[in-house]
Formats: sequence, C-alpha cells, structure tokens
Amino acid sequence: MSQKIAYFLDPDVGNFHYGPGHPMKPHRIALTHCLVLHYGIYKKMEIYSPSRASGHDMCRFHADDYIDFLQRVTPQNHQQFTKQLGMFNVGDDCPVFDGLFDFCSMYTGASLEGAIKLNNNHCDIAVNWSGGLHHAKKFEASGFCYVNDIVISILELLKFHPRVLYIDIDIHHGDGVQEAFYLTDRVMTVSFHKYGNFFFPGTGDMYEIGAESGRHYSVNVPLKEGIDDQMYMTIFQGVMKSVMEFYRPTCVVLQCGADSLGSDRLGCFNLSIKGHGDCVKVIRDYNIPMLVLGGGGYTKRNVARCWTYETAVLLDEQISNEIPYNEYLEYFAPDFTLHPDISTKQENLNSKQYLDHIRQTVHENLRNLSNSPSVQMQDVPPDLLSLENTEELDPDIRNHQDTVDKRVEPANEFYEGDKDNDKENDGFLEV
Repeated sequence: MSQKIAYFLDPDVGNFHYGPGHPMKPHRIALTHCLVLHYGIYKKMEIYSPSRASGHDMCRFHADDYIDFLQRVTPQNHQQFTKQLGMFNVGDDCPVFDGLFDFCSMYTGASLEGAIKLNNNHCDIAVNWSGGLHHAKKFEASGFCYVNDIVISILELLKFHPRVLYIDIDIHHGDGVQEAFYLTDRVMTVSFHKYGNFFFPGTGDMYEIGAESGRHYSVNVPLKEGIDDQMYMTIFQGVMKSVMEFYRPTCVVLQCGADSLGSDRLGCFNLSIKGHGDCVKVIRDYNIPMLVLGGGGYTKRNVARCWTYETAVLLDEQISNEIPYNEYLEYFAPDFTLHPDISTKQENLNSKQYLDHIRQTVHENLRNLSNSPSVQMQDVPPDLLSLENTEELDPDIRNHQDTVDKRVEPANEFYEGDKDNDKENDGFLEV
C-alpha cells in the first residue's frame, strides 16, 4: 500500500552558517534537497513550502523571555545581552549567527505544519529533514539546538492523538524531548544512543524510565561505540516490537539523526547508510501516521546521502547507487555513489550479552505498563499554525482566538508548581 507523503522544502533553510569551524552545517539540507530533486523522487510526493513558526508558536514549549531573546539578539548587538547569553546557554556550541531566529522559525514551522497535516489526514507521512533539533530545553539552547521543534510538533499532535511515540536514532540522547514529556503517559520517548565516557549530553541511562504519570514511558537504549548494522538492527527491532505491543501509539515521530553513521565527524558508531535506513523501513512498515525529522549529522555529504536514501525508503522506491549529475556533485567524490563504504576501524564494544541485558531490562519496564493509556478527549483546539494568510484577520477575532486557545489547552501547559520559577522542574510538561 503506497502512503501519501508530504515533503517540506524551504530553499532558504540551507543558507545559514553557524560560523567558521562549527560542525553544524545547515548546508547539508540544501545537499539533501538537491539529491531528492535530481533522483526525481520528489515527483512521488507532495512538496510544500512551509509556513514559518512565530514566537507565539514556540512559546507553547519555551519560556517567553528565552524566545524574546532569540528574536532580538544578533551578531551586531550581542554585547548588550551578556547576562542573557550566559543564562540561555548561547555562546560556543550554540552561537549567535546572522538570521538565527529566521532559521529556527523555518525548521520549526515545517515540523509544525507536518504535524497539522497529519492531524487533518492530509498525508500519511510528513518529512522535514531540517527539523529534529532534540536538545533544546524550555529555558535554554543546548547541543547546537535553539528551538525544540519536536516537542512543539508533538504538542500539536496530542490535540488529535491519544498516544504519540517518539523514536530517536541520533547518536546523542534525545534529552530535550525526554525531559519535556518525562511526567506524562501521553508520549512515550524511545532513544538509541551512545552513552558513557562523558559523551554528550551525558543523560540516557537505561534506568531513566520516567516519573509520576510518565513512569515507564521513557525508554533508553544506551550503546557503546562501534556498533554495527547487524547488532543495531537486532536491538532496534527487539525494542520497537515490545514498545509497539505495549504502547500501541496512534502516531509516531521519528528523529533520524545521521551522526550515528560510520565516519561521522562527531560520531563513533559504525552504521552504513542502508543500516540506518533499515530502521526507517521498520517503523514505516507499522503503517502508523508518521512525522519524520532530521537531527544531527556532521559529515554533510553522508547526511545528504542518508536522508535521500531514507526518503526513497519511505516511498518504497528503489534508487540508483550512482548519484545523478547535480550542482553539488564534487561533494560526493571520489566514488559518486549513494552507498560508499563508510565503515571505520572502530572496535565494536557492544557484546551480545550487553545488548541482551538492555533488551530484557526494557521489556521488563514495559511490562509494568497496565495497558496503553486511555485519554478523555476534549474539544479540539484550533491548529497552532494557521495555514492560511492571517494578515487580513480582524485583530479582535485573533485576540479572541488566543483567549480560546488558553482556555482549551490547559493540559498542555507547563508544570507551574512552587518550584517552577527556580527551574528545578524545567522542561517537564504536563499533558
């Protein structure tokens, strides 16, 4: 059964620069779009130029003063924001660069619009390779991520879906998303990542399982360096089979960070492009509405190969190993193939016993779930991102809509307990 795919393509999102020497290169998105176009697979999808997310959209998750800061700070005026730079963790890893807020607005808007299209049954799968920035927290930037488009999109999906499953195959732990939904059973977060030896971000132990209503709804698969396709697929399939049986999600968000590939500039796994893509195929074959996002990936020629191949996987299309002629062809030298050998001599430190232990621990945790949580559905709030031009709307009507939004969405607001202001609970959402 062919699935209807919405693909979000903003030609400007690849033009931003984090700065000289910074490993995050938005240009990898331009390379990916270029290959998707030259392979011709764009013809099998509905291509959308996404709307941009507003500061209001971002404040569904993030703190108002943090988003206000992102809107105002520039490389020219950043000296005036010394205090906020420290407070919001903006500096070395997360630099101030030209067009910073525009960049956040583009990738977040595309993820949000993907969620809205899924909610309205306009597609079966929505793809935004510029999204997936999973480290951003309520109050701060982290790990090259400023705005957490994933959390914002999941909040939108929760208007229609009783249970959303988040899966993360980036080499880094999906800490920002896990933290946001740590106390709720409406979202299950599952992260496969490198853990140990002070590897960023340092979270993601298999005993981090959620708390309160969210107890047993955070699933972590901490891996050691050097894992290969065969081992990764064994643990991935085993864990996902248990998760699907116990949780029965009605929608899936899949973060496809490509830094888990072999030879990545910041990675230490040994996955091939096909091995990475096999994970996407496993989830696609469950035939559940799905939002597919990018994420990490710092050897940009391999990121573009990977996400192009995975676009074809989602379409169930075979594409040639020979990369078609395109304006960026020199990036894919010397072999000009989609599946070069990217394996490294990195020793695989994951034993079969270690992986069996993880799988068993995860399975035991999942068995503690009574059953998939039931949700009392309420009136559905309007779409967060208006897909129509709102310029002409009567401001009184728009203000009224804001009031309505506040009234019908209390369950998605932040924890506002007595410790909230000192940020001891930062990032935890009640949904």
